[in-house]
Amino acid sequence: MSRIGNKVIQVPAGVTVTLSPENYAVVKGPKGQLEFQFNQSLDIKMEGADITISRPNNEIFTRKIHGTTRALLANMIIGVSTGFKKQLEIRGVGYRASLTGNVVNLSLGYSHPIELEIPAGLKVTIPKNTDVIVEGADKQLVGEFSAKIRSFRKPEPYLGKGIRYVDEYVPRKAGKTAK
Repeated sequence: MSRIGNKVIQVPAGVTVTLSPENYAVVKGPKGQLEFQFNQSLDIKMEGADITISRPNNEIFTRKIHGTTRALLANMIIGVSTGFKKQLEIRGVGYRASLTGNVVNLSLGYSHPIELEIPAGLKVTIPKNTDVIVEGADKQLVGEFSAKIRSFRKPEPYLGKGIRYVDEYVPRKAGKTAK
């Protein structure tokens, strides 16, 4: 029995959810609009400001997607109402980031600068040249773009240089001198 899938989703004020009979959901709010086609084997019902998701049978596939569907719909509602944010921190001598128009420029010790175009629906701010903040309504898009930035120079365990999330713990190793 899915514990996550059985939870009721509360729709906050200012957010409108439109569900079609084919389980196509359109969620609109102050931060934007998200759309998603959910599996048609589940029953998604909206009564007032509450959304419930139920499954018609106990087949393995419907049990698998029951909780996933509820989590995706809840993340869509949270995304258009409050949004999602990932904060990255750049550590290392000479490592820095800058923003020019719709492009993030990263100087990470390579022979060339790395230029990333910001996808539509995301907002990237760089308050200091060592801090990058990625914000948006789509949780998956925010996470993917943050992971892409981090992948260019992952934090290394000896000196701690690289790009890391602000709340990330990087275990440190002693190195050759610790005998």
